[in-house]
Formats: sequence, C-alpha cells, structure tokens
Amino acid sequence: MTPTVGELLACADELRPRLVELQAETEERTYYSQEIHEAFLEGGFYDVLVPKRYGGLELDLGSFWRIGMAVARGCPSTAWCLCLPAGHALQTGMLFEEEVQAELFGGLFICPAVAAPAGSAKRVDGGWELTSTHPYSSGAPYATHYMGQTFAAPAEDGGRPGRLLLFVAPRESWTMLDDWGDTLGLRGSGSHSVRFEQAFIPERFVLEDTWLVDTNVAGGTPGVRIHGNPMYAGRTLAYFEGSLAAIMIGAAKGALDEYEDILRARKTQRPPIVSRIEDPDYQRWFGLAVGKVAAAEAVLLQVAEQWHEACRRSVEDGIPFAREEDLRLNMVAREALTLAWDAMQGEIFRTAGSSAARRGQRIERIFRDMSIGWGHFGTIVRDWTAREWTREHFGLVDEVLRPDRLHQTAR
Repeated sequence: MTPTVGELLACADELRPRLVELQAETEERTYYSQEIHEAFLEGGFYDVLVPKRYGGLELDLGSFWRIGMAVARGCPSTAWCLCLPAGHALQTGMLFEEEVQAELFGGLFICPAVAAPAGSAKRVDGGWELTSTHPYSSGAPYATHYMGQTFAAPAEDGGRPGRLLLFVAPRESWTMLDDWGDTLGLRGSGSHSVRFEQAFIPERFVLEDTWLVDTNVAGGTPGVRIHGNPMYAGRTLAYFEGSLAAIMIGAAKGALDEYEDILRARKTQRPPIVSRIEDPDYQRWFGLAVGKVAAAEAVLLQVAEQWHEACRRSVEDGIPFAREEDLRLNMVAREALTLAWDAMQGEIFRTAGSSAARRGQRIERIFRDMSIGWGHFGTIVRDWTAREWTREHFGLVDEVLRPDRLHQTAR
C-alpha cells in the first residue's frame, strides 16, 4: 500500500528515539545501521521523488523537505545520508529518456551525486571509459547507483578541458573508499569517496554539456514529457540548497527538543535559584530559538511552493523557469538555513551550558553536525549567488560559466 506524506512523517517520528539512541554508533560506523536502512526501505523513504510510473511516490518537494526535517530531528547525519542520495531521483526523472529511466528505476534507486567534476572519460565503443575519484559522495554505503560529473578527455591537439559530462553509473561500476568519519561533524553521513577505475559507462547513461546543479531546462525536459508532472522540468539550484536547509532545520528542531529537556531538568546558576523554565532569560532564549527555527521552516516550505509554481508556469503557461528565479529561490533557501544555524549557535548552544557541550551529549553532537552543514560549499557560495542573481537581474550574463569553460573570461 502506497504511504502518504502523513504516514511517512509519522514513521519518522516513531523512528526518532531509536535514531537518537544510535547516534554514537552511527558516527562510529560512518553511516546508519542495517536496521535503519530496512526501516527506510519498508517505509518508502527512498521512493519519495521516484516517478509513479516506476513505482515511486512522486511527492512534491515540500513533502520531501518535511520528511528530511523529521529524520534530521532525530539524527542529522542519518538524514544527510538518506536524503541526498534519495533526492537525486528528481534529476534522474527529469533529465534522462524513457528507456534509460525504466532501466535505472527498475529496482531500488539510491543515488549519491557530487556536482564538482572529477577525472576524465575517454570515448570508447558504445560509451565512455571513466577514471575518476569523487569525494563527499554522501549516501554511498547503501547506494545502488552514482551520479557525477566529469570531463571528456581533451582532444589531442588542444590542452583545454574537454566537454562536461553528467553520468549515472550502477553500483558494480565503482568502489567506495574507506575515507570518511574524521570530520568534526556529520561523521555518520556516509560521505565516502567513490572511485572509478577504467569503468565502462554506457552511452545511454551519459549526458553531454549538462550541468547537474545549474541545470538549463529551456525547451523542456524528457521528464515532463514522460511523466506529465511539471516537477520534472524544474531547475536545480534552489532544490540543491533547499535539501541542505531542510536537514539543518530538522537538526535545529532536535536541538530544541534537548534544550527544552535541559530547561525543565536544571536550575539557574545564580540567584534566584529556580528552574530554568521560570527564569526570564532562559524563557527569552528559548522563545527566540523557537521563533527562528519556525521562521526557517516556513521560509523553506514557501520556497518549495514557489519552485513548483515556476515549474507549472513553464509547462502550462509557456513562461520559462528562468535562471534568475532559480538563483533567487536558492538565496531564500540559504537564508532559511542561516536562521536555523543562528538559532543553534546564537541561542541554544551558547546558553545550554558547558555540560551540554561534553563529548557524546546530544546538543554537542548536533552542534558538530550543523557546523559542517554551515561550512558546506552550498552555504559558502552565498556571496557568489547574490552577485550572480544581480548580474542576471540586470542582464549582464551572456553565458553561464560552466566548469568546462573556465578558460573564458567572465564579464
């Protein structure tokens, strides 16, 4: 029986105590347990964005992000390891032709992806031979596929990088390296490197001149023609940032849960010695944090609504989903993420007390996870995104600068 959004959220809520209980073990292993994997399988968590045509749930982006928040409220690392690879069903359902989608979605589809190009591929009979290593491939331990970017090997008569390639590869094509778990936070996110060594990638699994994150959907996509759902014709900058924001907001909710328990259980450190829930300062700090996290969630869900509306307009009204709009929504999603981080570092962690910062304490672990989320590349390009949106707004972008065109001079 197909689960509803409410049932998925209820399942995540039921799993939360177990996710909290297993956090230390998850960090030690560097990814969530087989027990949790089976719970996600049974609950349908991997199928949220898989098209209905292939047995998926084909839910909207707001539902996907709400589910990510609910899982992250229990364990941010687990949510990172789950949501990032599950989310790439969206690009797969959007970019590839029907026969390829039928093959890729023919069974379980868990697909880590990294947008940064690595290595190179040379054209061979029937496809490409790929040699590359892709770090930070979150969700690799349970992956069935991998989506990445590489360069076509440059022509012999030129030293410039070759064309940009986007590819999907089945699990037997690559090896997961044992190189994750030493970061400050998100140690349980399964963000291992993936290595290809002269791996054969069939031609049908490779798209030339396609940029995974800043995807150009002008002229429509195979996905919308196959599925009839405008969601599979959407741009991807806002989707990318919103998925990170959802996990950070959920993590902040988990920190609020723990902070509330601390306020109920402990007393103030200076007279009058009362329960912290009776102290005006703690009342204010808690209220400020709750307000910021609630605002972050509301902002992110509004991004989802506006993203879907832009998809609908492009398909039904012929109004293109412009890069300017995608950049704007990306910026808004990043502000939601920033609100969640501000609540964590500005109110919760700062005032929870040093005992909450001891190794192994829940707030300590969530703070570490969120610190790595705050330092993610998607967050640190805040200034670039603002500049790029402004350039688009004033008509100063002649051509989007992709990685295979770095030799060009940006205007």
